Amino acid sequence: MKTQTRSIEKLVDEQLKKWQIQNRELKAEKAKPGTVLTVSREPGSGGSEIARRLARDLNMDLIGAQIIQKIAESADMSTRVIESLDEKEVTRRDNWLDSLFETRHLWLDDYLFHLTKVIGTLGRQGNIVIVGRGAQYILPPEDTFRLRFIAPMEFKIANVMKDFGSSRDEAEKYIIKIDSDRRAYLRKYFHADVTDPSHYDMVTNTGKLGIDGTLEAVKAAFAVWKRKFDSTP
Repeated sequence: MKTQTRSIEKLVDEQLKKWQIQNRELKAEKAKPGTVLTVSREPGSGGSEIARRLARDLNMDLIGAQIIQKIAESADMSTRVIESLDEKEVTRRDNWLDSLFETRHLWLDDYLFHLTKVIGTLGRQGNIVIVGRGAQYILPPEDTFRLRFIAPMEFKIANVMKDFGSSRDEAEKYIIKIDSDRRAYLRKYFHADVTDPSHYDMVTNTGKLGIDGTLEAVKAAFAVWKRKFDSTP
């Protein structure tokens, strides 16, 4: 566990250095920050693989739920992320987060405080794919392309059996438990129903299109959305 923690901290530090360089370049060019994709997925739907391939194909950074969770649990790491932004960007992010808490009446415990600060900061950096942790409820919808991947149970079971070498019963129990945990998490912290399609810009059944087909469909839709985003002052 200590080795894993050190690995995550090293990854965060490396990412912070990269963002600081990007921020300096953006200031020099006076360019608009890059876009953000958030990924919500049913367990076994292939959403995590699609997120990895999207980040690779679009030349974006990928931040997974495990990393966000670790940062949000550590005030020191959270502070380092937040300090990677300049004062103007911090103010813009804080204004958005204040509005989020006021309009959604969220219960502000320490974990949620750090979680929203971290995801808000990541969102202001831009050019990033964020997987899980309720990012679709935190970031401004006008600046974010929000994805959700679903699939029939048999498709999900087959994927989990393949990925983990588990039996059919084990795979089904895993899917039900993880899905239940994610729903409970989002209800607790965001008072939200993860299945509500109004929270997303695109909901895709990976069982119908397959992983490759879904990837191509998402990239095509994102390209249309990004042209509109880039044309907005």
